[in-house]
Amino acid sequence: MICLEAHPAVVREWQDEDASELCLQANDRRVSRNLRDAFPYPYGIEDAVAFIAMARKKSPPTFFAIEVDRCVAGGIGYTLHRDVERVSAEVGYWIGYEFWGRGIATAALRAITRHAFRAHGEIRRLYAVPFATNPASARVLQKAGYAYEGTMRQAVVKEGQVLDQWMYAIVREDLEDR
Repeated sequence: MICLEAHPAVVREWQDEDASELCLQANDRRVSRNLRDAFPYPYGIEDAVAFIAMARKKSPPTFFAIEVDRCVAGGIGYTLHRDVERVSAEVGYWIGYEFWGRGIATAALRAITRHAFRAHGEIRRLYAVPFATNPASARVLQKAGYAYEGTMRQAVVKEGQVLDQWMYAIVREDLEDR
């Protein structure tokens, strides 16, 4: 069982009993508007149950709960790539609104970054592509040591609006140099 210290949070594997708390935090328009369409809104209990089942089937585990004071506060994880991108993984994270502004996402991202590099020796690079309409996510990445690499112009569609995305990344040597 993977459990990473990320004070004031803990990053741990999802459990079936997390479904109701996941639904409570995820069913918030302020959260979903900054995430991929695969993260539904509204977010019902059936969405939570299906997500947790999918996350628990991953081997190795790559999607995790962020827990604060024994409550689900959000989620974090990374997607391993294949083929020519097999040395890279995309990270993603979200925090429930009541937990915003407390450094939780930054602490969780630092923990998952260390974990991903330790657990997957072939990974050289972790990256994230937040919407350019989400400066708070960019700050999380910067504080966690990720470097801004550029803007991907007109890269995505969210709620019928074409948006830019920012590219942030950290490579293994960046982390080892600290």
